[in-house]
Order: sequence, then C-alpha cells, then structure tokens
Amino acid sequence: MNRLEIQELIFRYAQGERDFDDMQLDDANLFEVALQSINLSNSTLQRAYLPYANLSYAQLLRSQLQQIELSNAQLQHANLQEANLQQGRLVRADLSFANLQGADLSDADLSGANLSCADLRQANLSRADLSRANLRQANLSGANLSGATLFRSAGAALDEAIVDALTTYPNGHRG
Repeated sequence: MNRLEIQELIFRYAQGERDFDDMQLDDANLFEVALQSINLSNSTLQRAYLPYANLSYAQLLRSQLQQIELSNAQLQHANLQEANLQQGRLVRADLSFANLQGADLSDADLSGANLSCADLRQANLSRADLSRANLRQANLSGANLSGATLFRSAGAALDEAIVDALTTYPNGHRG
C-alpha cells in the first residue's frame, strides 16, 4: 500500500493523473474536493473527511472506507463494489446509478441519500439508517436490510425497488 500526501494527490490529479490504486489515505481531509473519475480501488480512506466531495464516476472497488464522512457528496455512477463503508456517514449523498454490489454498509447513515437506480445486490445494509432515502429502482437482490431504518424513504415499502427471494427485509424476513 502506497502512502501519498493529500497535496501531492491533488496536484497529480490536476495534472491529469487518475490512477491512484492501492493508496493509504486514512484520516485525509478532502472537504469539497473534486476528483471525478479517480481510481482509488483497493485504497484505504478510513475516517477520511470528504463532505461535499465530487467523486462521480470514481472507482473505489474493494476500498476500506470505514467511518468515512461523505455527507452531501456526489457519487453518481461511482463503482464501490465490495467496498467497506461500515459506520460511514453518507447523509444526503447522491449515489444514483452507483455500483454498490457486495458493499458493506452496515451501521452506515444513509439518511436522505439518493440511491435511485443503484446496484445494491448482495450489499450488507444491516442496521443502516435509510430514513428519507430514495430507493426507487435500486436493485436490492440478495441485500441484507435486517434492522435497517426505512422511515419516510421513497420506496420505503420497497415496492419500487428490485428485490428477490434472497433479500432480507428490516424485520429479518426474506423476500
């Protein structure tokens, strides 16, 4: 794993570089940063501070993002497949069309988040706060929603989301 100073990352990104695979950026302060289409796959950004960041189209496959702050962040079309976002704070984040297949969002705060058309197949959303979240057309096939809060979520009854027989609902029952 490569360690990189934040200023160096931003400078190299501004020069056109996009591939920052396998970086260690724990506790990074990237408030309002614009890093569209960046590749941070296999990186660690635990406890990183990225509110209002623009990470649309970013590649964050298998990244370690525990306790990350991504409130109000733009993550449209981002690839977070198999990423670990346990206890992450993604309040009002825009994750529309994002790939979160197999991601761990357990105990995450996704209140008010836009997850419309997101791919959440086999995602772990246990105990996640999805109040006021938009789940319209989200693919929740095989997802674990046990203990999740869906209060006032658009599609809270999951009637506008895609579910299957392996989807575990907040009450622990399977679809």
